[in-house]
Amino acid sequence: MTTPLYIYDEATVKPWCSSRANEKKAWQSIALLDTHVDPLQAMQDAAQFGIKYVLLGICEDIGPRANLGNGGAEDGWHAFLKRFLNQPDNQFLANEKVLLLGEVAISDLTLAARDLSNQNPQQLMQLRELCAQLDERVEQVLSLIFAAGLEPIVIGGGHNNCLGIIRALSKYKQTVVNAINFDPHADFRDCEGRHSGNGFRYAYNEQHLGHYHVIGMHELKNNQAIIDALAAARFNYDSYQALQVRREKTLTEACQQALATLTHAPLGVEVDLDSISLMPVSAYTNCGFSVSDAEHFVHLAASQINSHYLHLCEAAPNQHPSGMQAGISDAGQIITALVNAYLQARDSSY
Repeated sequence: MTTPLYIYDEATVKPWCSSRANEKKAWQSIALLDTHVDPLQAMQDAAQFGIKYVLLGICEDIGPRANLGNGGAEDGWHAFLKRFLNQPDNQFLANEKVLLLGEVAISDLTLAARDLSNQNPQQLMQLRELCAQLDERVEQVLSLIFAAGLEPIVIGGGHNNCLGIIRALSKYKQTVVNAINFDPHADFRDCEGRHSGNGFRYAYNEQHLGHYHVIGMHELKNNQAIIDALAAARFNYDSYQALQVRREKTLTEACQQALATLTHAPLGVEVDLDSISLMPVSAYTNCGFSVSDAEHFVHLAASQINSHYLHLCEAAPNQHPSGMQAGISDAGQIITALVNAYLQARDSSY
């Protein structure tokens, strides 16, 4: 079976790269995959040469739209690349351990979804069917990455893509996966057809998700059925109100306490960029956490020896109040900061 993967080569990446005299950029140290070899074999070979981390994009907004939300999440990945590839290469980041793989190949799904309205019940059902097909492709690509012994950093698209990642890791490890999620939404809605609001619920129902903890869940942005379902599954959360309004504990305390309960299985590190105030995302908010809070969350979670991936989703540059270019700038800068936090923490945790 052909892997649904668009592998980047030098010609693909070159338009995003800039140069400066007497300064080495990240793109000059990051590896690309050998396109003439089977992808799994090429990634296994890369691992033998010291590669540990794989950058993978998912350029879609099918999941958020299937959740009755806004589009635009397909642009987060390219906003990130333009910023990340052109940052200075220095002693503080091990760019030589990073492989820029490419994107999950979904152009046919994007075309099929392009003119569908989530306000039309029949077309909403079609969007959800396309989202389920997307799940399968994400799982296929992630399965290769895990089989090669590498850690994926998955960027772009909606939070629906957590399901494909968790499925792939759970099947590879032949065990349940734990997840910690920095998110105002639990994404634990009913299994009513696939969308960005129920990925963790499907993962739980399919017995791939063992334990799940939400950091920063907003008490007034989750319906009672979601809260009841979390309780029935014995999943936990620290609410935004508990941390930021009532100040019952610090963010550090909440994360450390949660992570102490998630040590017995492979751990997924999830960040919905909706959690960050003024971030251009599918669900824009003024009432969220700071970028440095999100970086700190990633640092603490990535410092766990059982962390296996980072998933950064829902960035939608077109939702920026000042327009697309401002959105690309902000999204690129913030996603890059979170990736840097993950890479620095992981490299010091080995």
